[in-house]
Amino acid sequence: MSKKRRKRRGKEASLAVNIAVKLAAILVTIMLMLLMVFNVPIISYQASSTSDVQQMSITKYFKSKTPVKYIEGEISRMDTEQINMKEDADLNNDGLDLNQTIEGQFTILFLGFDTPTNGSGNLHDVNYLIQFNLRTASMNILQIPRDTYVPAYTTASTNKFNSVYACGDPEVSNIQRVVNCVQESFDIPVDAYVTTTCDNVVEIIDIVGGVPIDMPYSVVFEADKILYEGQQTLTGEQSEWFLRFRYGYEYGDIGRVQAQRYFLAAAMKKAISMGTFQMFNAINEIYDKELIGTDMSVEDLSRLADLAGTVGMDNVHIFMLPGESAMADGQSIWSVHKSAAIDILNEYFRTQQYPLTPEHSAIVEWVPEGSYLSTAYDDTAASFQEIDDGQADGPALSNKYSNTYQTGNR
Repeated sequence: MSKKRRKRRGKEASLAVNIAVKLAAILVTIMLMLLMVFNVPIISYQASSTSDVQQMSITKYFKSKTPVKYIEGEISRMDTEQINMKEDADLNNDGLDLNQTIEGQFTILFLGFDTPTNGSGNLHDVNYLIQFNLRTASMNILQIPRDTYVPAYTTASTNKFNSVYACGDPEVSNIQRVVNCVQESFDIPVDAYVTTTCDNVVEIIDIVGGVPIDMPYSVVFEADKILYEGQQTLTGEQSEWFLRFRYGYEYGDIGRVQAQRYFLAAAMKKAISMGTFQMFNAINEIYDKELIGTDMSVEDLSRLADLAGTVGMDNVHIFMLPGESAMADGQSIWSVHKSAAIDILNEYFRTQQYPLTPEHSAIVEWVPEGSYLSTAYDDTAASFQEIDDGQADGPALSNKYSNTYQTGNR
């Protein structure tokens, strides 16, 4: 393959890496990006029924493998009557050849769980809604804070979004509980899901050889688990420290959500630098170890990887669900700003549907409009290009943490 062609493929591959957001997204990004570049017949493959050695593409090799195990099972989607499609919506076949609810878009729910070693093992602290839009050649990502207040969808005393999987509607599967909450709150059909855990992400990053990063500040995860400011390569364990770190930020979990975009840019550069065979070995090991749960097949992922290669970095945008921190029944929660959230949903995620109105959304505001204490997080949009260029806003460190660890007093 020519140097020019490799460069072009590497540029295309970077888009798939853009799916790597926080814990769950990081895993799927690596897989999609790897699949994108594996289309030449370079693997020697000997079928069990013959002694002939054949040359086959890596993509074809993966398609011949058993898909990732359905750990959670399949999901039920929104029906046609619920979707409220526009009369002039473009419903022509988009050629993606996936099981889509709406032609022209494909929406994936990513959940990253804690584990028994660092939590209960049932809380999804990482929550992303990722939508490919074929009509606009764009990809939009909605970050849903774990503390989002959803009292109608959980029996947990916290009333938080991250408890829906474990404490939601007992009449449906665990994954369906979360899907229902998302679909009914945002009026966006979910086409597929991916789940993973913190421990799995540690292993995945070690499989790819770590992630080089220029740390913008020091992170003291624990007394003996410190990441210093500056250039370094994070191991899987160190990456987990950075991705989970939140107590040094002024706004805790919200600061963590903002900070993890630094890691995203670093993961993109790492993926681009990986050679073909290194990528192949990594993705093969990830699949063999079944480090995710999903209802998508390997072939589905390869189609999405091809799609990601058609989207420019400036057309990939991340949004955090607008709102503010508040106390509800003794619990620290994220109170959604309903109107601001619906504006984002309508403009970026519901382009084929009639606009959602506050009256027809299941979103619950703990702090009512007119009584907001802050609207600082109502507009946190950033493109992947802005993140890569260092133009996106980072988190605010707490004064106590900053004075202790950012002035040489270590």
